[in-house]
Amino acid sequence: MADLKLTVYAGPHGRVYCPVSTVVEAPEGVDSAQLKTEGGKEVGCQARRVDGGLHLAWIVDDLAADAEQVYEVTFGGDGGGEGVSLDQGAESIDVRIGGDHFTTYTFGGDIVRPRLHPLIGPHGDPVTRPMATKGDGKDHPHHRSIWISHGCVNGWNNWAEGDGHAWTRHREFESVESGPVYGRIVAISDWTGGDYYRGEHKSNLLVEERAGWTFYNTPGDVRIIDLTVTLTAPEIDVLFGDTKEGGLASLRVAESMEVRAGEGGMIENGNGGTNEDETWGKRAPWCHYSGPVNGKRVGIAIMDHPDSFRHPTWWHVRNYGLMTANPFGWSHFYGDESRRGNHVLEANQSLTGIYRYYIHAGNAKEGKVGEAYHDFANPPVVDVG
Repeated sequence: MADLKLTVYAGPHGRVYCPVSTVVEAPEGVDSAQLKTEGGKEVGCQARRVDGGLHLAWIVDDLAADAEQVYEVTFGGDGGGEGVSLDQGAESIDVRIGGDHFTTYTFGGDIVRPRLHPLIGPHGDPVTRPMATKGDGKDHPHHRSIWISHGCVNGWNNWAEGDGHAWTRHREFESVESGPVYGRIVAISDWTGGDYYRGEHKSNLLVEERAGWTFYNTPGDVRIIDLTVTLTAPEIDVLFGDTKEGGLASLRVAESMEVRAGEGGMIENGNGGTNEDETWGKRAPWCHYSGPVNGKRVGIAIMDHPDSFRHPTWWHVRNYGLMTANPFGWSHFYGDESRRGNHVLEANQSLTGIYRYYIHAGNAKEGKVGEAYHDFANPPVVDVG
């Protein structure tokens, strides 16, 4: 007999491969659960203890607009195997979905800041640009697949990698979690300028970064990554300067996808703008890049959650393949020096950006990106009964 029932209400949007979660009361010591539909179909379910109870997560594969789905929860047991596995090494974590390599989170060695690379798309090919190497002639060599950074933090440049640049130095992991529904990395890092070490000496510590990356167990034609990045001023006020060179959620697409490549690459945003002239510096709830990779069209969206800092964000997006959410570069985006996007983060205060990377086959229309945005910004309602 089930311990409780959950009802998911789709609301006005159809839900396809939609991550869903809720917190339920559970007996002391229970840290797992099994989930079935009322008809008896087993559904992968992942549980973890949080303040307030047991956090349950699963994927709604297909639920029509205005429909509902009832689930039965049984505490204990196996929630459905390990759909997303994280294999941690000394300086990197491999992310596998259904046994297939999806991406690698690299955080150690002499890299300037952590990144996700490669990013394997729906047809098995990488959809972000290969790492630039010295002398290879690539423009903007600091564009590292998927990464977090900003170009003016108390005067330090934590965007580029030229002389005197700042660093994002990995400190520790708060969580590295595999599971049937998602894999989760929560990394704590320090943004630093110049020489620095933790301990009694804290000169040039700019901000502390908490980056939570969640990778979902979806079918291969869709991949979803959620990023919640929180930046905290540790000791003194921190000025995030007005510059276009930065982004709290950044991406550099594969070279064949670039608009300038002339192979059909295209930029679109949530307001209907297309390519750089209509999307660069504009505010929108999401921005999207699509183009061919080995002859097959793929698309990648970055979605900005309504609870993000300065939502809807501005987009620093270029025909040469860059797409990044930048809430600071107002004077550049508006072409008006009197409109400044500077933000002073007071000591011990934080700002948070919440973003979803949505990778799929086809263009934005074929990938139903506008509809998928509502899975993120306006998720289904879950009733616990």
